[in-house]
Amino acid sequence: MDWQGQKLAEQIMQVMLLVFAVVSFGAGYVLGSFQMMMLVYAGGVTLTTLITIPNWPFFNRHPLKWLDLSEAEKHPKPQVAVSSKKKSTKK
Repeated sequence: MDWQGQKLAEQIMQVMLLVFAVVSFGAGYVLGSFQMMMLVYAGGVTLTTLITIPNWPFFNRHPLKWLDLSEAEKHPKPQVAVSSKKKSTKK
C-alpha cells in the first residue's frame, strides 16, 4: 500500500464508521432496540474492516520508485564527520 493509498484507506474508514454510527443509532432509536443498534454498528465495523485493511489494488495506484542499486552506488551515503578535539585541561 502506498502513501496515498494509506491516506485513502484512513479517509474511507473514518467516513464509513461515521455513517454506520449514525445509521445504527437511527435504527436503534426507531426500533427501540439497543441490541439492533449494536448489531448494525458491528456489521458496519466488519464491512469497514474488509474494505480498508486488505491491500486492494486501488490502494496501490502511486507506487514508490526505489533507487536502482547502480544509482545508489554512484551516490554514496554521506559519512558523519567525527570531531577528535581533545579537551584541554587547565591547572
